[in-house]
Amino acid sequence: MIKILHLIKGLGRGGAEVLLPETLKLHTREKFSFFYGYFLPLDDMVGVIEKEGGKVIHFEANGNVDLLFQGEKVVKFCQENQIDIIHSHLPLAGFVARYVYCRTNTPVIYTEHNIQEKYNIATKLVNKHTYNLQSIALGVSEDVSISIKRNINPNIPVRTLLNGVNTSYYRRDLIAATQLKARLNIPSDAIVIGNIAGFREQKALPTWLKAFAEVSSRHPHVYGLLVGGGSQQHEVEKAIKELNLEEKVKLPGMIENTLPYFSAMDIFMLSSEFEGLPIALLEAMSMECAIVSTKAGGVVEAVRDNHESLLCEIGDKNCLASKCSYLVENANVRRKMQVNARKRVEELFSLDVMVSKLEGLYEELAKKNILKGDFPEAAK
Repeated sequence: MIKILHLIKGLGRGGAEVLLPETLKLHTREKFSFFYGYFLPLDDMVGVIEKEGGKVIHFEANGNVDLLFQGEKVVKFCQENQIDIIHSHLPLAGFVARYVYCRTNTPVIYTEHNIQEKYNIATKLVNKHTYNLQSIALGVSEDVSISIKRNINPNIPVRTLLNGVNTSYYRRDLIAATQLKARLNIPSDAIVIGNIAGFREQKALPTWLKAFAEVSSRHPHVYGLLVGGGSQQHEVEKAIKELNLEEKVKLPGMIENTLPYFSAMDIFMLSSEFEGLPIALLEAMSMECAIVSTKAGGVVEAVRDNHESLLCEIGDKNCLASKCSYLVENANVRRKMQVNARKRVEELFSLDVMVSKLEGLYEELAKKNILKGDFPEAAK
């Protein structure tokens, strides 16, 4: 049994966090045992992970700075529980994992979810000076992997492992869509433009709302669904009020079961300024949403312009509005893109393929570590 400890900053609902229980559902339990360590008091995904059989550990930290000094707690946990591999996500947890690597030689996999250029100066410096203190880095898109090599020039291997989605689970449910529309006072025949995201600056939700306002002014039967929450909640609510969209844009908040919301969406509009490879985009594709998006990072690897998506330059709200309006007005084109989106995610972004490759990597690292005799004393 190979014991894996996932390390992440918090377990709020974000793309990286959502992947943890999703991959856990498909992992081979006869070969692997999974632990999930987090630091900040963000626990939306804890119940979901525990329901799937994962063991969750809270290495309590009082903010980002305090998080960086939690390494000894993790060292002790790894030694007491004979952890074979640490799989870390996002920069701060990555830094802690590298500290543990230095102390114990426990192999560390680090998944990079964003391009280096979008991190703040402190994060860039920490990454640049500690990146080689781990076994391997995984970029969630080719764009992310190229950014690592360009900005850090690491000595360790850098591979691309595309994010995946559980296509068996993420299937459109028309009954659930009808029920949700009724509950939210959205007419049953309305066209719904939606997004599911953390309300963070990178998502550029004020741009999303300005684009939607333009579409709504042309097409009164169009409604909006913005599912999520976060640090930009106040800005989003303020923009909705200023644009007089209180009756047209629904804000259901943070939702655990997103299937009815995706099912209600006809168009998934993404206005992000930068992305790695957004999980919500892949989920929307699996749920047969036509895609209108900015050309943010790995988005252009996931979708093709004029096939399953219509793409715009970053920050171009007029283009987003125009493309959405075109799909609202052309039902046949919209339906074709919805079908193409599902087909593309089935062919290229299956979570089964992602999990299979991850398990191969886990076995590869565990075998090398045994041969080298690098396990910490407590794990021998």
